[in-house]
Amino acid sequence: MQNVLTYFTIFFTVLVMQAQNDTTASIADAGPTKYQQGMRKAFQLWQENKSWEAANVFERIATAEPDNWLPPYYVAQINVINSFTEKDGTKLKAQLDKAQDFINDATAISKDNPDLLVLQAQLYTAWIVFDGQQYGMTYSAKASELYNKALALAPDNPRIILAKAEWDMGGAKYFGQSIEPYCKDIQRAIDLFATFKPAGEFYPTYGEERAKQIQAESCK
Repeated sequence: MQNVLTYFTIFFTVLVMQAQNDTTASIADAGPTKYQQGMRKAFQLWQENKSWEAANVFERIATAEPDNWLPPYYVAQINVINSFTEKDGTKLKAQLDKAQDFINDATAISKDNPDLLVLQAQLYTAWIVFDGQQYGMTYSAKASELYNKALALAPDNPRIILAKAEWDMGGAKYFGQSIEPYCKDIQRAIDLFATFKPAGEFYPTYGEERAKQIQAESCK
């Protein structure tokens, strides 16, 4: 279960950091659009640990911006994150079903998007965390396939490299294997983060600090 517990950690230490980064992004812009105002409000709520309120704002933006994959992506992401601490099976299913619906919406807008593939893999991970015996074998294989596809689509994206490397490291630890082969991927991600630029405001930016943390703790 080490691989899924790793994700439990990364969600709460890194994605909130993204909310902080995006909240302060482009604050100096003159005359922000209604979309920008809404997205910044959502990230601010997320930063304040009001994730469900943030999700509601993202959901309203998704309705108003039907051709933009980012709002449904963040609705799904918040539902996936919160599912990791949900012990009630009925509530968990409702959260992950909603996340799946919004992943589907985002994918319809942006097909073969590596960030959406990673989020889908993380949704499968949430099911594994909830009941590894029931979902482990099936969803682990699906998650691995998604990480491979995401990396093939974006071989130089440091967040994708990091996500796959961390997944692989978790699996290696679970089976008592060496994680050393994946440390080079962590280093490569760190190197690429130095020059990586997101495609635009509100695009996912997380990962660099997490990569450095993994390197310090696991790749000594």
